[in-house]
Amino acid sequence: MAAQKKITRAEQKALRPIQILDAAFEEFVRCGFAGTRVEDIADRVGVTKGTVYVYFETKEKLFEAMINHFSVPFQELLGITEGLSGSAIDRLLSILGLLYEQIAEDRTTRELTRLVIAEGHRFPDLIDRHHDQFIEPIIAKVDALILEGVASGEFREIPVEFSEIVVAPILTTTVLRLIFDDRRVPTPNKEAFLQAYFDLLLNGLLAKSH
Repeated sequence: MAAQKKITRAEQKALRPIQILDAAFEEFVRCGFAGTRVEDIADRVGVTKGTVYVYFETKEKLFEAMINHFSVPFQELLGITEGLSGSAIDRLLSILGLLYEQIAEDRTTRELTRLVIAEGHRFPDLIDRHHDQFIEPIIAKVDALILEGVASGEFREIPVEFSEIVVAPILTTTVLRLIFDDRRVPTPNKEAFLQAYFDLLLNGLLAKSH
């Protein structure tokens, strides 16, 4: 077996901010903002507390950088949606499937959601920027697809605010898993959940004769 290549000091220095952000995420998830100590973050990385402050001047700035760092997948998801093709229905269901994978199934995003909910009152400006930068573009994409589907006759006429209702089941599943973990809300079967979700979304609850 070939020996692992030892990284250079320059490479280690370049990696350090990401290592600190990864460690900060785990500590903030475990302890919350108020209970997190910068020295515990430093211990996870194997550096001194002073090294953390070299890259992030305060715990508040470290928290903000951590939220932004772990929100990048939302931007990547938006980029994926731009390449989707097919009918409005096909693209809408594809986006919702991607959102389910990113929010409900991904542990990091679930815990990020927990932090946004729990600590939002401390950082209202950060949470507003987070929503505007990472969440609003996805909601706008869903809005646009619904309006496109209405125009093409694929969807019935509905208020544009309907998009928040469309995404709600994914958020509900995520919050319930955060509250109960697997004690009362077992990890849902992805295919079964999406099939029931899409059926309810597209067909509603009323029987066809009503």
